[in-house]
Amino acid sequence: MITLTIPEHVSPKKRLNFKLNVLFEDDYLAVIHKPPGILVSGNHFKTIANALVQNLKRSTLSDATKPQPVHRLDFATTGILLVGKTNDSIRNLNKQFENKDIEKTYIAVTIGNMTNEGIMSSDIDNKPSQSKYKVVKTVLSKRFSKLNLVQLEPLTGRRHQLRIHLSELGNPILGDKDYGEEPLILNGKGMYLHAYSLKFRHPFSNENIFIKSEFPERFNKIFGNI
Repeated sequence: MITLTIPEHVSPKKRLNFKLNVLFEDDYLAVIHKPPGILVSGNHFKTIANALVQNLKRSTLSDATKPQPVHRLDFATTGILLVGKTNDSIRNLNKQFENKDIEKTYIAVTIGNMTNEGIMSSDIDNKPSQSKYKVVKTVLSKRFSKLNLVQLEPLTGRRHQLRIHLSELGNPILGDKDYGEEPLILNGKGMYLHAYSLKFRHPFSNENIFIKSEFPERFNKIFGNI
């Protein structure tokens, strides 16, 4: 004997009320600005993934699905995050990341003397990794001696790659509590790493799309209007 019990009242699923800045959106994908201090996804209620439904329009296409991020940014990192809105788009964008067809540029504030540009290479989790860097501007600092505005391009996609490479170079990111040097760790101000621009191929039109997210105000406070 099978017995089915239907509850008299079903409480609606809890929704995260969190406003996001949408930089681009169509039926296939969206690009949003990720603020600091929030996870992209994971086993937490407050994540970017859980906030997407209320911030994006539902796709009208036949393979529409719940929008989901197709890459990650660290908890403290700000900037551009790419989101798929259909099954085909998510697969296509994941493939572009896998084939290294998507160009990502980050901006960071680093501590100490740096050469103007270079390539950082090391093994991370027993896998080779590479990142390019270029110093855009340097200012003197009483506490840190020098602070640098650095443009970064990850050539591989290892976890915490840019943070690890800069720490190994002797120029940790300002506010990085995991890879910074103890006397120079900046408490309470967050980490100065920003996903600045993204270039990718649209999964339907094949058009090259380039989107950038303006520098956070706290970067401008250090270097003036950038």
